[in-house]
Amino acid sequence: SCDASQLCNCSSMGLDFIPVGLTAKITVLNLAHNRIKRIQSQDLQQAVNLRVLLLQSNEVSSIDEDSFWSLAKLELLDLSNNSLAHVSPVWFGRLFSLQHLHLQGNSYRDLGESSPFSSLSNLSSLHLGNPRFSVIRQGNFEGIELLHKLWIDGSNLSQYEPGSLKSIKKINHMIINLRNGNIFSEIVRDLLHSVTWLEVTGIKLPEEKKSLVQNSTHPFRIQKLTFKEAFFTDQTLSQEVVLLKEITSLKELEAINCVLDGKGQWKIEEITRSGPSFVETVTIIKAIIQNFHLFFDLDGMGSQIKNLKRLTVASSNVFMVACQLARYFSSLLYLDFHDNLLTNKRLDETICEGSWPSLQTLNLSQNSLKSLEQTAKRTSRLPKLNNLDISQNNFGEIPDACVWPKSLKYLNLSSTQIPRVTDCIPQTLEVLDVSANNLKEFGLRLPALKELYLTKNQLKTLPGATPIPNLVALSVRRNKLTSFSKEELESFKRMELLDASDNNFICSCEFLSFLHHEAGIAQVLVGWPGEYVCDSPLAVRGAQVGAVHLSLMECHRSLVVSMICVLVFLVILLLVAVGYKYHVVWYVRMTWAWLRAKRKPKRAPPKDVCYDAFVSYSENDSDWVENTMVRELEQACPPFRLCLHKRDFVPGKWIVDNIIDSIERSRKTLFVLSEHFVQSEWCKYELDFSHFRLFDENNDAAILVLLEPIQSKAIPKRFCKLRKIMNTKTYLEWPAGEEQQQVFWENLKGALKS
Repeated sequence: SCDASQLCNCSSMGLDFIPVGLTAKITVLNLAHNRIKRIQSQDLQQAVNLRVLLLQSNEVSSIDEDSFWSLAKLELLDLSNNSLAHVSPVWFGRLFSLQHLHLQGNSYRDLGESSPFSSLSNLSSLHLGNPRFSVIRQGNFEGIELLHKLWIDGSNLSQYEPGSLKSIKKINHMIINLRNGNIFSEIVRDLLHSVTWLEVTGIKLPEEKKSLVQNSTHPFRIQKLTFKEAFFTDQTLSQEVVLLKEITSLKELEAINCVLDGKGQWKIEEITRSGPSFVETVTIIKAIIQNFHLFFDLDGMGSQIKNLKRLTVASSNVFMVACQLARYFSSLLYLDFHDNLLTNKRLDETICEGSWPSLQTLNLSQNSLKSLEQTAKRTSRLPKLNNLDISQNNFGEIPDACVWPKSLKYLNLSSTQIPRVTDCIPQTLEVLDVSANNLKEFGLRLPALKELYLTKNQLKTLPGATPIPNLVALSVRRNKLTSFSKEELESFKRMELLDASDNNFICSCEFLSFLHHEAGIAQVLVGWPGEYVCDSPLAVRGAQVGAVHLSLMECHRSLVVSMICVLVFLVILLLVAVGYKYHVVWYVRMTWAWLRAKRKPKRAPPKDVCYDAFVSYSENDSDWVENTMVRELEQACPPFRLCLHKRDFVPGKWIVDNIIDSIERSRKTLFVLSEHFVQSEWCKYELDFSHFRLFDENNDAAILVLLEPIQSKAIPKRFCKLRKIMNTKTYLEWPAGEEQQQVFWENLKGALKS
């Protein structure tokens, strides 16, 4: 159950005893919420480096005297909510480093005859007491000189020996649950010189006039007194007001969840005779006045409140302060009436002419104000007001112009249902909060504004910087922003903090590039990077903006597309050039013609055969073909009919079709081969097609006449079948001598007849 830092969590494991095998490595041991009944000597003997030991909410009723003696480094010991019937000073005798000790919620009735804490010189916080705890004796706190916090559950405390708490020289904050009001004054007297803040819970003050200070000497230390869940009557409250004046160091009074059973029939004359109050701050939260409808208007209390500087009356159903009483608050600087029942009609009485003359801060949030114009007009009666909070009032509408206090610098209009911002908002403002109002834009000119809060609105872009040139802090959290640019941010010359978290950012390349490369962006953006999350593209939805890196294609799509288009264009251009150089178009067309020819019958019907031979030759050999061969063959007996392209091709017909038709209408194809033939592009085309059409048929329709010797390497390599024919079959060679020529003609005529 131990982690790398040697924190061992064994809580809620149903243990009946402290586990064996604890070593010196353990620094934190949590054994809370088990069923441990006894702590024995050897249980913790080896855990010499233990700093935190949590044993709360067990069933511990017995602790051996030397159980904690080896824990010299222990700083926190929690034995609360167990079954300890007594507290022994021997337990803590060697806990020299102990700072926090929790003993509340056990069953002991007292702390014994002496101090259990005499050796705990470093103790900082002490929690003790329980519902059965009834006696505090002198000497119980000997050895403790300084406590940051002392918490005592004395709900059933019935006996307190005077001087018991005096031994503690200084207590910053003491909390005591005390129902017995008769011993309250005794405790206060002992704490006058030690406690800074005293908090009393559950008390019902008795009716007594015994002084709280008696023979105590000045100066006193106590500065703040808090009553929680206390019960007062008109008599006890009047009495406490008089008695507390004797504590001249007391500056702050606080009452939380307290009940007043009375009508306000206070002993005004006695209170007035007791002199002025030194209290400067009064806080009343959730006060309950049982007969509120019969309550007086506090007339006559003016002399007691004229020195008050801070007043909070919250969540107490206040609907009005009488004008006459309000005028007595001549020194009040801070007034908090949040979460009450103030209306615009009653506000006219509460803030009448001459009331609250020194007021600087006013909180009227969470009331029932309906008219912003009337609220502004009433507060304009406060000449020194500079901070006004009227948030969470349902104004609904905002006029085009309003009258405000001339000194107003801070205005909170959040959650007031205003649909827009107008010139009603004063230009003197330095801080403006219009959060949670469903605003779609903000273009108000506020030259002095330094802080602007637009959280939870409907803004899609940052507000313009020109109308608010001195802005230092801007919050647009939880709006509809999709991005913001470097230019927008730099337009705010004095911007130091921007909270744009919790928006639905479109993580575009420009937005990501700006945030990733902008120096110091982490110092400007509040909540960066954890609260800045991408909403789109879908692939990165939910990812932190700072962690997203898009690909080149995603970031420069137009550039990549342009480059692809350029490459495609270059490839096409290259193919066109290659095709032009190597006559690819011709070959394509020829192949197409050949494919069409393939679908025709392999042999033309006999009636369609018009020629004995189709002659394929080079233009450079035309003289020999036309003047020698044609004369010899066509004038023979019987004559041969030859097909010559110059003479017999159909004019206007595609040459490939002419070649195909001529070959198909001829019994033989006569190739006059020469160096000119194999070097001629035209002859290559004829030879290509003839190769496709004729040689694929595996017949002897081709007759080769070698007009002059040809190097084999001059024959194109792609005509593999032509090479094969020349290597495997006999071909006719044109001889130089006349005698041999006669034999040549006979052989040629024989080949044509075969």
